[in-house]
Amino acid sequence: MTDKPRKATASAQSMMRIFTVPEAPESTLSKIEHALSEDLAGFLTQSIVALEKPLSEIEEDFQAYNIPTEPTFVSDYTEEMMQNLVAHSVHTAAPSFIGHMTSAMPYFVLPLSKVMVGLNQNLVKIETSKAFTPLERQVLGMMHHLVYGENTAFYRQWMHSATHALGAFCSGGTVANITALWIARNQLLQADGEFPGVTSAGLMAALRHYGWQDLAILVSERGHYSLGKAADLLGIGRQNIVSIPTDADNKVDVAQMRAAAERLTAQGVGIMAIVGVAGTTETGNIDPLHQLADLAAEYQCHFHVDAAWGGASLMSSKYRYLLDGIERADSVTIDAHKQLYVPMGAGMVLFRDPRLARAIVHHAEYILRRGSKDLGSQTLEGSRPGMAMLVHACLNIIGRHGYEILINNSLEKARFFAGLITAHPDFELISAPELCLLTYRYVPRQLQVALSAAVTKGEWDKVALLNNLLNDLTQLVQKNQREQGKSFVSRTRLQPARYQRQTVTVFRVVLANPLTTEQILRDVLTEQQQLAEQQQEILQQLQLTGG
Repeated sequence: MTDKPRKATASAQSMMRIFTVPEAPESTLSKIEHALSEDLAGFLTQSIVALEKPLSEIEEDFQAYNIPTEPTFVSDYTEEMMQNLVAHSVHTAAPSFIGHMTSAMPYFVLPLSKVMVGLNQNLVKIETSKAFTPLERQVLGMMHHLVYGENTAFYRQWMHSATHALGAFCSGGTVANITALWIARNQLLQADGEFPGVTSAGLMAALRHYGWQDLAILVSERGHYSLGKAADLLGIGRQNIVSIPTDADNKVDVAQMRAAAERLTAQGVGIMAIVGVAGTTETGNIDPLHQLADLAAEYQCHFHVDAAWGGASLMSSKYRYLLDGIERADSVTIDAHKQLYVPMGAGMVLFRDPRLARAIVHHAEYILRRGSKDLGSQTLEGSRPGMAMLVHACLNIIGRHGYEILINNSLEKARFFAGLITAHPDFELISAPELCLLTYRYVPRQLQVALSAAVTKGEWDKVALLNNLLNDLTQLVQKNQREQGKSFVSRTRLQPARYQRQTVTVFRVVLANPLTTEQILRDVLTEQQQLAEQQQEILQQLQLTGG
């Protein structure tokens, strides 16, 4: 006689049980939690980036669209998720996962995350967050001091002010950038005499009142796509994000930005904001921030710096100079879930003048009451988790000196990898690292000679043919490397000055993971070379075209 399979059932008693804490270490849920922690720890210690299983097959595991009528045992669900979800997730903490801005996290983040999730504080309102509210304000004060370096009296006055803010926590850089430009718009089109301001009258009425035909935001062609979202949401329009060309080092051409500002002003278009990029997403370069600050001062407009990626480099006394001028920005975006090693998503926007946040203040009778210290009164997002706790933990446990070690190692590792690429006869460095991000591609030695000769002779049609074939090769190598799952680099498309701005596809590497070793970087190049050499058809076409 066989035992009947156990079956979970819904009852008032079982529903109460899932909301209670297990009383004994030997309880079923405690055992499940322990096993899950061990399985997850095992996954996180693997070196492979991803298992070879096609996405189409993974989708089959998630085809059901009916909500289950009856409940499932936690143990059964956990086992299923370990097999179908965890096992086929991307191992972003792997030392050989060097293609994106996610990295290994400190060991203490996992247990502390249980505190954050278990307390389930809602940071929109002090009634639902209590101590988390001053903690978040303290973190914003710490980050504000990192950027702006004000004195003790400043932070005593403003850090816990009920009516002002040193910044705002956000889910990420996108919302942070939107918040900064929202403030810029509202400041520019503020109440004036009988005009109640753009927040009440709307954009069209505001433009009529101030006598402008339109508004524009000036930013490098390497500006993040979130700026386009901001322009769309604020009613300015994506076409009014004026993209300014960059120089050979992927930094915005300030002379061209000034010319664009002059042209737009002559056409009756108001310059709403100038945006500097401190760590471009594609190449990791930093705009000349002092020059942009000067230009913003000339046009009396908001100066925002998108340092979502590069802002953490301020922790390094050795490399902080790379971001000189950031302290002159009216607002700065920094993502803690990048080089501050905090889980997704913890973005921040910081305001040089705490009074700037008044431009977006809002209230409601049942929540966000006037005079309260509710954080939600000066943020775009409403309900938010207490991610500031994990940032607070990292800032305290790692400390400035710890972060300096991590940042310095990352930047120097990138310079080491760039040296490997430059020394290798079959690879071409496309953008040298300013921070810890660089781009390159596989180009066999004889093709490099042919390309160089064609460039010298001005044979741009031949250069284009070679680059198009190399683009196909780069794409195939990157795709095959990703599918094998041993390591991962991303790819992007750039327009290098050396090739007269022809579009080339390149490997993109981010070296923020402290566990990535020099040997892993050597192995990545070896794997890419082997994968490229398997593409005989393209290599033959390259040889024929190169002549």
